[in-house]
This record gives sequence, structure tokens and C-alpha cells, in this order.
Amino acid sequence: MKYLISLCGLLLVFGLALLMSKNKKEIKYKYILIMLIIQFILAALLLNTTIGYVLIKGITNVFDHLLSYANTGISFVFGGLANEGESPFFLGVLLPIVFISVLIGILQHLKILPFLMRWIGYFLSKVSGMGKLESYNAVASAMVGQSEVFITVKKQLDKVTPQRMYTLCASAMSTVSMSVVGAYMTMIEPKYVVTAIVLNLFGGFIIVSIINPYTVKEEEDILTIEDEQKQAFFQMLGEYIMDGFKVAIIVGAMLIGFVALMDLINSLFDMIIGVSFQEILGYIFAPIAFLMGIPWADAVSAGGIMATKLVTNEFVAMINLGEIENTISERTLGIISVFLVSFANFSSIGIISGAVKGLNERQGNVVARFGLKLLYGATLVSILTAIIVGLII
Repeated sequence: MKYLISLCGLLLVFGLALLMSKNKKEIKYKYILIMLIIQFILAALLLNTTIGYVLIKGITNVFDHLLSYANTGISFVFGGLANEGESPFFLGVLLPIVFISVLIGILQHLKILPFLMRWIGYFLSKVSGMGKLESYNAVASAMVGQSEVFITVKKQLDKVTPQRMYTLCASAMSTVSMSVVGAYMTMIEPKYVVTAIVLNLFGGFIIVSIINPYTVKEEEDILTIEDEQKQAFFQMLGEYIMDGFKVAIIVGAMLIGFVALMDLINSLFDMIIGVSFQEILGYIFAPIAFLMGIPWADAVSAGGIMATKLVTNEFVAMINLGEIENTISERTLGIISVFLVSFANFSSIGIISGAVKGLNERQGNVVARFGLKLLYGATLVSILTAIIVGLII
């Protein structure tokens, strides 16, 4: 029965994507089917096989070691601020982003990341049927972040059509950057973080191929990557350290504001009508959670987490998930965890359009105009990933 419900959810996702499609004749069903099969294979491999267990265990160990190194620096500066055995969220989850940012900078400086982004993107273009620019952008977004990725392709931005611009932005919103992966792994199970990142890469192209189908002509299928200005090694380190710290501060500030605001709204609703705002959102999103494969007994709680992520951000939702994880089933925990691993929320619309506008004002205005459609598509990607995981676990 649960498989039948999830299959209905799968059909609903494709139906909702088709509703937004303005040129259904351009949809490349062959590539969509190939990517969907790849998603199921990868989900089964990562979640249900020994190979997947070993792979995820290896990735987890790498991040565990990186976080332990990060904590050495954090303890040196902030040691004594927390009681023995305690780890405040800012110190334990957000500040390690600084160290991860440094590693990204080193890999960029040594040209290792650009090499990986080019060739993984090239392979992805063959599988997805997308252009080289779109495929590179999807991989680069997952490595350097949804804002920074546009800097690497700024030479081409002025020539990109609105349709291609939608694909670039949808990819950026559907993935997450390496700098925050370590933070996610301290909040939800690492296997779900890794699985979501991989599946969202293909899911983004599946949904975009339906909502926003087009064909890139051969003469237009070019990729021009902006090389970073050559810097001295320690100058580069300084910049990436400050960039990582800015990200940690910004996320921390957003959490303070959003968590406090959500608590205020919940209290007001509870005083006026006896039901919290999150409970209301939970009932609204419960049918979607149910179609994702979540048991009805957990659907309202899961729906509230999903809605929280949409209206605030994934960090707030992950905190809320941690508060109820002992009251929901393991299946529900897995499905909702992969749903949360993306940048699909209202604040990302402003972040992406602002990043593009800073490089090209005309294209920034284009992105702002299809902001809600962008969020719509990215949310469908998260739902698609959650359904596939629900069919596998």
C-alpha cells in the first residue's frame, strides 16, 4: 500500500511540473526516464547496499575528522564559553563552516575543484541532455555555493536566455554547498545528507526539463569559466576564512530572527485560536507528506517541518526535526531528512537574484520576475527526492 501511495505522489509531482510547462512539445522524455532510473539506482545503492554503507561511512569519517580539526581552532578562541560536555549551536554547528570554507579555497586555488566541476558537468550533460553550461552550473553549485557559482560563469550571463537562466537558478536552489554539508551532518543522519545531494543533482534537471523545456543549439552550447584572479596563497586563505565566517554569522543571525519570529507567531496563534501556526501549516502540508510515503500518523508533524523549511530555512526545520525525531518512525525521519537538504525556501529567491544582479543587473531582474516559479520547481525537486527515498527504504 505504501508503494502505491508513493507512486501516486510521483505522478502528482510530474503532473504539477507539467502544469507549469509552456512548451510540452520540447520535453525530452527519454532523458527524464534515464535520470529517474539513475536516481532509483543511486538511492538503492547508497541506502540499501554494503557498498553504499561503506561509501557513506567513509564520507562521514572524513567530515568527522574535518569537524574535529575545526573544533581545535574554535576551542582555542572560544574555549571556556560553554560548560563541560556542552556544545552551543553556533560553536558546534556554524563555526566549523569557516574551516570547510578554507578547504574549498585551497581546492580552488590548486585548480582541483574547477577540474572536477568541468568533467563531472561534462558527464552530466551527456546523461541529462542539458547544455554544458547548465551541467557545469549544477555541479559547481553543489561545490562552491548558490551565490558564488554565478561568479565563475559571469562572462556568459549577458548572453544567457531567460529559459537557460531559470535552469541555472533552479539548480543552485535545489542543491547545497559543500561549506554547509558538515553542519547538516551534525543535525541529521549523514547518509540522508549524501543521498539527497546526489539525487537532487539529477532531480533538478528532471523537474526543469518538464517545467522549462528547451533545446540548446550546438553553436550556443559553450562554456566559458571565469578564472579567479591569481592571488598569493595566504591572501586567498584570508579571503576564504572571512567568507566562511560571514556565512556562519549570516546563518546565525537568520536563525535568531526566524526561530524567535516563529515562536512569537506560534504563541499568538495559540492564544487566539488555541492552535499554533506550525500545527496549521502541518495540516496544510500533511497530504503532501502522506503522498511522499510518510505514514498518516506522522504526516501532520512532518508537514509542519516541511512548511517551516519553506517559509524560513532548512536549519530551522532541522532543529525542529531534532526535537520530534523520537516521536516519529524511522521511515518518516529518513523521508523528511532528505526533503530538508536543499536551499528551496523563500529567502533563497532574494539570495540568488541578488547574487545575479550584482554581476548583471538585467539578468538579476529576470531572475526576480520568476522567483516564485523558481521556488515552485525547487520544492518539487525536494518532494521528488523524498518520494524516491520513500520507495527505497
